[in-house]
Amino acid sequence: MATHQLRLSRQIPATAEQVWAVIADIEAAPHTLRDVLAVDLQTQGPYGVGTRWIETRKMFGFEGSQEMQVVEADAPRRTVVVAEAGGADYRTEFILSPISGSPDATQLTMVFTAVPQSRGGLKGKLTGVMAKVGLKATRKAMEQDLEDIAAAAARR
Repeated sequence: MATHQLRLSRQIPATAEQVWAVIADIEAAPHTLRDVLAVDLQTQGPYGVGTRWIETRKMFGFEGSQEMQVVEADAPRRTVVVAEAGGADYRTEFILSPISGSPDATQLTMVFTAVPQSRGGLKGKLTGVMAKVGLKATRKAMEQDLEDIAAAAARR
């Protein structure tokens, strides 16, 4: 099965610490990210490896919930969140890099990877077709998330 990946970046007029604070504030996501409708934290404590939550998001015109889990966290430089839904494993990496010559600016890169779970026959072919359609919608959602994170970080 083919792996699908999207990589998007945005310059944000805020420090890496300010951007990290937005990304790590899972409970505030419904107020920060316009497509996130609700968050139900499954773990307690600060954001880090093992943090889990159920996120309800509007995608493709529908509401859907999935469990998310932090598998890597290196504040304020990088974090990786994984999920499984709809016959695929998803991985979203956030990379925060200082912008040379701009101490109060950060380059935020999101790398989204979808790996379809092994399926054969007609179901496998349909999954492949749907993945291509889904990537276009996912790109739009990622662009929106980057915009929303930038706005929230600039307010901090």
